[in-house]
Parts: sequence; C-alpha cells; structure tokens
Amino acid sequence: MSSIEQQLQSVGMELLGTCTDLAERSLQWHHGSALLEDMSDVEIRVLGSVMPMVRAAPGQVLIAEGALGDWMLLLLSGTVDVLKLTDSGESTRLGVVKEGSAVGEMSMLDASPRYASCIAIETVHAGVLTRGAIGALIDQHPAVSAKLLVKLTQMLAQRLRNSSNKMIQLLREKQP
Repeated sequence: MSSIEQQLQSVGMELLGTCTDLAERSLQWHHGSALLEDMSDVEIRVLGSVMPMVRAAPGQVLIAEGALGDWMLLLLSGTVDVLKLTDSGESTRLGVVKEGSAVGEMSMLDASPRYASCIAIETVHAGVLTRGAIGALIDQHPAVSAKLLVKLTQMLAQRLRNSSNKMIQLLREKQP
C-alpha cells in the first residue's frame, strides 16, 4: 500500500480502487468540471487511471486546515463544506462545493499547510490527484499533464480574482 493510500485510510477515507470511470462520471455532471472541461474522453481516462478513488461518510473531514498534503481531491459525487477558522477560533463557511469541483489544489502545488478544512456534508466519492501522479503524467502523457496544469492555473487565477473582488467589496462597505 502506498503512502498516500495509508494517509487517506488513516483519516477514515475508504479506498475504492482507481477512477477508471472518470470520463463516464463527468458526463453525468450537469454543471461540468472546470478541471476536465478541455480534455477529451481519452485524456480524462488517462487522468483517472492515476487517481485513487475514495469514499467518505457524512461529517468526515476530507482535508484539515493546517495539515500538510501533496494531493488534491476531485469530487465525483456528494457535497463538501469548505470552512476556515477565524482568529477567534470560530469556523466560517467559505463555500459549499459539489461534484466536478476540485479542493486542496493549492497545497498540492506549493506544499504549504492546508488553507481551509473540507468536510463531507453527505457521502462523498472523490478522486485523489497527487503531486507525484502529475510528475508521472508529465513523463508519460505530456499533453494530458499540460492541459491539467493549465486548468489548475486558470482555476487558481479565478479564485484569486474572486477573493480580490470580495476584499474590495468589504473595504468599500467599511468606508464611511
């Protein structure tokens, strides 16, 4: 058993094999997936072949704020609460994400502690993408890895843009 599989099991996630049916699953999502939208079915299958699939029960912590991790999750089914602790120790909701969404990509890319916690609201199935798997894709399937890295960069840029807009809005609201 690999280190990532041990990590996932140690926090209570159940391993279910790999995401060999990722292309078929993505067709069922009504809203699509920003991560997969520019990939062909063949490219999505290649990506799915390097991603372990996990299941988590409602209430299960998928990602813990402050923890280290070199992996991200692509939600295949279910919904997840994204929570951030305030300075006073209270949780504040950053959002609720559903199938097709990615979580944990910042820490996967930069090896920094997790920014927020992700907790399953209902039963969740997710694919796990590790930094090591991306390295293997770069060597064996450069076109797939290039598309993947471009999409991750676009997603992070959009989140930064959204955060900046929220910050500007909050600053405007505080002005007399």
